[in-house]
Amino acid sequence: MASPYHPDLAARARLLPRGVARRWSVPLLKRLMRWAGARTRSVAQEVPLGECSVFVYRPRDGAPRRRPALLWIHGGGLLFGDARQDEALLRRVVRKLGVVVASVQYRFAPEHPFPAPLDDCARALTWLSRQEDVDPARIAVGGASAGGGLAAALCQRVRGPGAGPRPIFQLLVYPMLDDRSSARADVEDRLLRLWDRRANAIGWGSYLKGHDPDRPPPLAVPARAEDPAGLPPAWIGVGDRDLFHDEDLAYAAWLERGGVQVELELVRGAYHGFDAIDRDAPISRAFHDAQLDALARHLGL
Repeated sequence: MASPYHPDLAARARLLPRGVARRWSVPLLKRLMRWAGARTRSVAQEVPLGECSVFVYRPRDGAPRRRPALLWIHGGGLLFGDARQDEALLRRVVRKLGVVVASVQYRFAPEHPFPAPLDDCARALTWLSRQEDVDPARIAVGGASAGGGLAAALCQRVRGPGAGPRPIFQLLVYPMLDDRSSARADVEDRLLRLWDRRANAIGWGSYLKGHDPDRPPPLAVPARAEDPAGLPPAWIGVGDRDLFHDEDLAYAAWLERGGVQVELELVRGAYHGFDAIDRDAPISRAFHDAQLDALARHLGL
């Protein structure tokens, strides 16, 4: 029987769990990711920003000029993770494109539900826009999974006059956009890897703690926004073995109906987080190349 996963990914996909977030596992994952981050021999400079911080990656050419920048928001289901977990990709962005990258160490649910994580990301965006070596007119925001959802929400938050620095591009890597996906009855859970409906319910339930789950507050759930007017162009990448596949395609269509330029990268046979698990697989390298290419074009490089 043929594998449902791309040939580059099938071997490891067989060994992966359907979902990593369970009530018993979330505290362990929080501690594990914190420990792994502390053990990372990062080249980034950590800058405290009150209740959050940013890890900043700068080009080493020493050129005294303002550069485009990327605000990056890591994944982890809104529950766990570390700003240094995507360091290999972020260092490549800096090296290839010569931009400044700031990765946000934001607070996690359920200890810090909405709007705390989004507030942290907004604080980081404001800080980045004020740096002497950053061109505030050429800032992109991006993120993976929950980080992609926070990036989308951040773009919605700052699009109004006086709401804060306005990014010119959003890079959304299999973004977590819609809490309602947890209740879908048409999903084949057996084909999912790393993030299933059960994990999704825990993530969203923790993030929306204290709010009506049927009527979450504005900006909490990007897919529930009513009007895409004023949002920047978007790149959205997702695999068709990902729980977020349908909600990501629906979000892309919603943006396009509102006149927002969208580039959609659909990866056949790819599960959630495939490029982090099988980083050296040809399909993962091509996925990363597509992200760098989109960033370069939209930042005018």
